[in-house]
Amino acid sequence: MNFVAALNGFAAENLRTLEEKIRQAIGEDSFICEACEPLFKGGKRLRPMLFLLCANSVKDLPQEKSMPLATALELIHTASLVHDDIIDSSKKRRGVETANSKYGAQIAVLVGDYLFAKAFQLVAENNYGAEVSTVLSKLVKNLCVGEIRQDRSLYEVPTLAEYYTRINLKTAIFLSSCCRLGAIVAEMDKREVDNLTAYGTNLGLAFQIIDDLLDFVGDEKITGKPQGGDLKSGVITLPVIRALEVSDKSDLLRELVTGGKDVDTAIKIIQATDAVDYCRTRAEAHIESARVNLPLTLKTSVSLALEQVADFIVDRTR
Repeated sequence: MNFVAALNGFAAENLRTLEEKIRQAIGEDSFICEACEPLFKGGKRLRPMLFLLCANSVKDLPQEKSMPLATALELIHTASLVHDDIIDSSKKRRGVETANSKYGAQIAVLVGDYLFAKAFQLVAENNYGAEVSTVLSKLVKNLCVGEIRQDRSLYEVPTLAEYYTRINLKTAIFLSSCCRLGAIVAEMDKREVDNLTAYGTNLGLAFQIIDDLLDFVGDEKITGKPQGGDLKSGVITLPVIRALEVSDKSDLLRELVTGGKDVDTAIKIIQATDAVDYCRTRAEAHIESARVNLPLTLKTSVSLALEQVADFIVDRTR
């Protein structure tokens, strides 16, 4: 399911403009454009679309006001993916060769840095103001903190609280920031800004839980990533935490996941428990919390679209 296809004409129209702006942003350097092309060809554009929906939630905002920031958000997301692939030594992303695999880690780091810099250049040139810049700066900071914490705890079993802290930093804060920025640009009142931020936070928590689940049950042809990739990298996620609690083979599973051994056996142990249903139930609870936080003052079309985004998050297969 493509969530953009499930939305109204607003999304399709804005997506076409967004794609043009992304190409313009990276088009000044042919190598950067070539290096990023596989990433920009794929992807859901979830983050900029959340921003655009929230930015247009009360009245229609001119594209010249919304598109530079929407483009910056997608550039920041892409930069984070480039750096993630370096950290994880990933060979493929969205079914194609990663920048670090194709060009080496040194070039890939610089490509990611370029995208970050270009994003902040777009924000500065379009005079969004200090509040927007502060939200974006904190977003990038938290992305880095989340990655550092994850990297420093590889092959360690986190508590449930530690897991939630990590996925909040890595994913939920990004989606909540997109919603918050949209509400700020739309000049909504503080309560509405906070409500849309809470919507985005719960959306992000559900998104990451489903993402972690797909590492064990996803189809590589659809996800573009091999099954068990997190375990192979030493990243222990919610399905593992749950399986360790309920499996009669928890001692063996703990030995496998903390030692980076026999990932296939570990996956079979996890799949034999209720970990899949448990994770889906938690994700669905966050989606329900997201829906509850949608302000009643939103335009009907935007409210319905944000409901559809929530449905997409919990039902997605990639």
